Amino acid sequence: MTDAYNFIASWQLFPERGSYEWGTRPKSGIYRIEFSENTRSVKVTMNWVTLEDQAFTSSYSVYPDGEERAFENPDLGDSVSAKFSDPTHFEVKFFRNNELQLEVIHEITPKGYLQVTQRQHRPEGALDNVEVYHKQLSVLPYSASVSGALIRPTEEGVIRHHALSAMEEQTNMQLTQIRQQIELLAIQAKEIQKRKELSVIIYDAQLGFHPVIGQTYYLYERPDGTHLVSMVSPKEWGKKIPFKSFVAAVQLLADHTWKEV
Repeated sequence: MTDAYNFIASWQLFPERGSYEWGTRPKSGIYRIEFSENTRSVKVTMNWVTLEDQAFTSSYSVYPDGEERAFENPDLGDSVSAKFSDPTHFEVKFFRNNELQLEVIHEITPKGYLQVTQRQHRPEGALDNVEVYHKQLSVLPYSASVSGALIRPTEEGVIRHHALSAMEEQTNMQLTQIRQQIELLAIQAKEIQKRKELSVIIYDAQLGFHPVIGQTYYLYERPDGTHLVSMVSPKEWGKKIPFKSFVAAVQLLADHTWKEV
């Protein structure tokens, strides 16, 4: 399918060139388009990282013959159609209950960039997210610009393309794992910081007994702003506790920090 050749590549997002009317704005992203000669289908894969450093991935496959077919992802729709209008335009439409829900319009710009418009159709009107991508360094045997002549794939080019695709898949998977590890470490760091701040309050509070690791105690605030740790829970005080407020149930950990239960 010659119309697909200009699109088949891995594309890297220009975050500063995008405009967003719905959803979460990404900080970075990779958009990959692949064509299967065996199934005559197009696979679209998206990997992106949000401004909050959360990593996401999504993919779907379509047959670009313009026919509407059942679709397996209910979040996008129950049917889909796709087609290459010409060598510079590739459109995918998602439907739900025979109504158009989402259009994804791919366009190769005169400078060779990929512009992706995600148009969400709502009762109050359509909302557009527009993203611009540049082609990643690639050895794909295809034209890299609209005006470039179409180059037929050679055996050597196909081998290099398969090797590049395998490399990109492996490195993207490794990068995703690293991002997930970073997110986990960030969560753990926040938890440690929270325990540290709580521990400072408790060690500055009145503590009239020797606490036992793993035992639950109760932190209260007095009217003058000082704190007190007690073995008596709020329920045990009855209807009115003799303090300004109950702060938290806490436990002493083995590293001598305190955590909120």
